[in-house]
Amino acid sequence: MKRAFAWIVISYVAALLVAALVLRALPGHAPLVRVAAADAAATCVVFAFSVAFDNSSFYDAYWSVAPIAIAGWLAAEPGAAHANPARRVLVVALVTLWGVRLTWNWARGWAGLRHEDWRYVNLRRTTGRAYWPVSFLGLHFFPTVLVFLGCLPLAAALVDGDAPLGPLDALAAAVTLGATVLEAAADEQLRAFRRQKAREGDVCDVGLWAWSRHPNYLGEIGIWVGVGLFGLAAGAPSWAAIGVVAMIALFVGISIPMIEKRSAERRPAWAAYRARTSMLIPWPPRNR
Repeated sequence: MKRAFAWIVISYVAALLVAALVLRALPGHAPLVRVAAADAAATCVVFAFSVAFDNSSFYDAYWSVAPIAIAGWLAAEPGAAHANPARRVLVVALVTLWGVRLTWNWARGWAGLRHEDWRYVNLRRTTGRAYWPVSFLGLHFFPTVLVFLGCLPLAAALVDGDAPLGPLDALAAAVTLGATVLEAAADEQLRAFRRQKAREGDVCDVGLWAWSRHPNYLGEIGIWVGVGLFGLAAGAPSWAAIGVVAMIALFVGISIPMIEKRSAERRPAWAAYRARTSMLIPWPPRNR
């Protein structure tokens, strides 16, 4: 297990080094252009490790690691010197807090390179020999594009925006921190339930999960909404909101339906739980 985790660390260090080389090779370009190129190159490095070890789970931590690197680099850019320093510190701190917490949650639940996410296993069955091209496009590059889009408001918040802190920044901080706490609490409650559940197929309906079927996803959506609000407070252009819209569409339109379909197939009590519990927004359970 330690050796497998060491390979994960090596792959991300290699990805970071390649990203740094790409950033250095593109002087004079807009910060977002350089970040996009470095992000794509880093994804290719992680994908190479996925292929070498025949396990797409190498990419799993990228979702929470990449925004930390993106925020840190943007804040350290020479062009960011005129951006509001208090906002820079606040945004980087909150993004880092979220990213480190989520990465830690992944790491302690990771089952090693002999295990692969059930979604990847299903994709292998359905795609056959085309699995690795599909894995690159669907499991590696597509999430990288989504995360990059979600980070678009960071350019305004960390590089371009010199507007003073205001009420919208306070709202953004409250949403981002609150979403991080919500996601952490949901993950802890789910982890405790899995340790204590009596049998396979039981439904987690305790704590936050009694009021929402996906409180962890609500927290994740809240993170990107908070980042978008920081961008808005700093004067981000309207097109930067595409990242927030894309994230909401991902979770509501793809991730949640996929999880719900699998739960309905594997958990006999799911139908009753679904009938009484709100899908996303926490709400008192209905009596049915």
